[in-house]
Amino acid sequence: MIPAAVLTLFIGVGIGAAGGSETEKTSADAKPQPTVTVTETAAAAKPAKDDAKPAPTVTVTKTVKPKADDKPADPPAEEADAPSGEVVFKVWGSAPSGVDINYGSDSDSRSGKGLPFEKTLKLDDEALWYQVNAQLMGGGDINCSVTVDGETKKGHASGDYNICSAQLNGDFLGGWG
Repeated sequence: MIPAAVLTLFIGVGIGAAGGSETEKTSADAKPQPTVTVTETAAAAKPAKDDAKPAPTVTVTKTVKPKADDKPADPPAEEADAPSGEVVFKVWGSAPSGVDINYGSDSDSRSGKGLPFEKTLKLDDEALWYQVNAQLMGGGDINCSVTVDGETKKGHASGDYNICSAQLNGDFLGGWG
């Protein structure tokens, strides 16, 4: 029985060795074969003349964010001063997604819209401060200012949802700064 097992082993080894070919390449020697992918677009069916309908149109909307270098200009100097007895609030610049504006004093809060924004209120001698806040609603570059009796405070905001803020405080002698 042992001689039959040894004989079977030698026959199996001989068949395995004979089955391999010297022309076969190993996977390391094999070169990758190029592949080609073909994409076809189906042709649209043409409607009958009686059923002719206009082809659908495509609308593309592009939102452009202002560059950091594009800073809004200051308002003209002749507009910067507030008439005596009045307070001037201003917001200007670029806000493609809009801006949320709040202005007023310690006892009077108001809201506004749109750029450029300018509102004038009567000066209240009892007010401790006047302020303007403008929050960008998704990007832009804006400036803001509040002016009382020739004194102006300015602020700036740039980028998503940032806030421009300017505030003038009353002093004990009746001035603003």
